[in-house]
Amino acid sequence: MKAQEPEGPILDLACGAGQNGLFLAGLNLPVILADQSREALEDARRSAEARGLQVQFREIDLETGENPLQEDYYRAIMVFRYLHRPLMPSLRRAIRRGGILIYETFTIEQPRYGRPRNPDFLLRPGELAGWFRDWEIIHSFEGLLENPTRAMAQLVCRKPA
Repeated sequence: MKAQEPEGPILDLACGAGQNGLFLAGLNLPVILADQSREALEDARRSAEARGLQVQFREIDLETGENPLQEDYYRAIMVFRYLHRPLMPSLRRAIRRGGILIYETFTIEQPRYGRPRNPDFLLRPGELAGWFRDWEIIHSFEGLLENPTRAMAQLVCRKPA
């Protein structure tokens, strides 16, 4: 018997122009695009309207020290190319039991290949997977990706039911 999928929206966090979230909205999934940049959200809004997609938008500052995420609310959260370590406990609490986290960002090897270079924005070996070691790891990768060459860590994991 297959476990029931959790309900709730999918959050594209620090979404920029929202390409990932808009892709999922195109599959008729409920999506919230969240970013600090009003301009990026306006670009995403125009793109959603042009494609006839229903998406919610939230302008939020993830680095205030307060938890900006509703707890036990999201069926999935995805984060690409963004790292703010104090946010990790909030991410863990925001995803519903059985929900999914998809995370990809740069590692400390990235300065060899380009930006970012600030160690505050670069993962140490095993750091990303370590924050979610008690979750079901579906996919984990640390290494180089090509076109362009970049040093990345990837994690897809499910919160225990």
